[in-house]
Amino acid sequence: MELLDHEFVAFITAILQIMASLFIFLLGMGFVAILFMYLADKHQTSHTIRRNYPVIGRFRYFFEHVGEFFRQYFFAGDREEMPFNRAQRSWVYRAAKNVDRTVAFGSSKPIRERGSVLFLNCPYPTLSEDAKETASVLVGPHCEKPYRPASIFNISGMSFGALSVPAVQALSNGARMAGCWYNTGEGGLSPYHLEGGCDIVFQIGTAKYGVRDEQGNLDDNRLREVAAHEQVRMFEIKLSQGAKPGKGGILPAAKVTEEISKIRLIPMGEDSISPNRHPEINSTGDLLDMIDRIRTVTGKPVGLKFVLGADNWLYDLCDEIKKRGPESAPDFLTIDSCDGGTGAAPMALMDDVGLPLSESLPFVHNLLMEKGLRKRIRLICSGKLINPSDAAWALCMGADFMVSARGFMLALGCIQALQCNKNTCPTGITTHIQKLQRGLVPKDKAERVASYHENLVHDIELIAHSCGVDEPRKLRRYHARQVMENGQSISLDKLHPYPKKEQ
Repeated sequence: MELLDHEFVAFITAILQIMASLFIFLLGMGFVAILFMYLADKHQTSHTIRRNYPVIGRFRYFFEHVGEFFRQYFFAGDREEMPFNRAQRSWVYRAAKNVDRTVAFGSSKPIRERGSVLFLNCPYPTLSEDAKETASVLVGPHCEKPYRPASIFNISGMSFGALSVPAVQALSNGARMAGCWYNTGEGGLSPYHLEGGCDIVFQIGTAKYGVRDEQGNLDDNRLREVAAHEQVRMFEIKLSQGAKPGKGGILPAAKVTEEISKIRLIPMGEDSISPNRHPEINSTGDLLDMIDRIRTVTGKPVGLKFVLGADNWLYDLCDEIKKRGPESAPDFLTIDSCDGGTGAAPMALMDDVGLPLSESLPFVHNLLMEKGLRKRIRLICSGKLINPSDAAWALCMGADFMVSARGFMLALGCIQALQCNKNTCPTGITTHIQKLQRGLVPKDKAERVASYHENLVHDIELIAHSCGVDEPRKLRRYHARQVMENGQSISLDKLHPYPKKEQ
């Protein structure tokens, strides 16, 4: 018995000696590492803080990095963050999970703040039994295969490549379940877009991904191949987007996988940077010729996507359509707001170029009315329209359809980590690292996409019924007011008056 006790004590002693030796070794290695960092910081010339405060100065960069993540949980108020505050994101999360969306003890929204929109309830709101389904509208009446979308709210352009495989799968299946369309973004048509069975809008960016020849020009044969898919309902020529008006798309080399290179028809392992405009479109005539070419080849509606800046080209476009005839017009215009932002973009463009939707949408709507083209050309709009009130405002201002990218990203589980351009998205939405993608289960997230869509449309209808109309498309500018600098509100139809002569 004493022998066993002695052996046990010897064993424990040996373990402790090994642990002590390991601790001393690690301590020594740590000291060497700190010494190395000290010398490196003291003698480098690029960073003032590290040169003056060796080693300790490095913590500044660490805290600066983690501050992005902790700010939203511990320091920012519910209505303070950008681009979306906690209250906005929380509504999307609850809608996507199909849980209670009510709030208690009053609104936290600063309703007296300049720019706030207030809808005008009427004394005799629409009863449930008197409510009607949202009226459908036809897009592309002069096309061989016109399109009648089922929903007023749809998924905006997000490319495969910018998004991961499971994210595209979830959006595709969710769009089918919701009965809305899904815009491919400029990255081409992937099998994952098609597998869900939803309606698809194929976007043609400046690099013509997926429909280009070896020189990067539009290839009619590839265009026909895409149009042959019954799910592809419309084609959208992208002139510019909210995140980077005047600059083409950016896909870092780390995201250009073998599969993406085959879909986009580009070299693998190189940064994929689109031209900042379509090289072959130099005038209004060229633009209408391109629309006619794509519409003739595909037989399907063709429209334009742009962020409004200078407006003279729109006047020229309307005048040229008048000369050629209404059949030459684009079938739809997608107006993006300058505060769009799913794409990686230079800060100078994202912050300071282009007009917000609050100005561009009423302007374009009025211009088309003045030119007698409003019934011919459908208006689609995007730009931070992730909550019901934002979408209802767009309907008041004249939109036929609303589209959202970031709203549906939040429905997928996006936590606004601001990692979209780094291939390190912690929720697996914008990364091609499979370990990070594992958390995004397409089947589960597809249901959340559909629930978010259903609840958002439902709440748009709540607003419409409160205003006394029986369906959302009947909302007009006089149904809402906007708060001005003095804290008083003004009717939207006075702030943005309709043309005197409506055609």
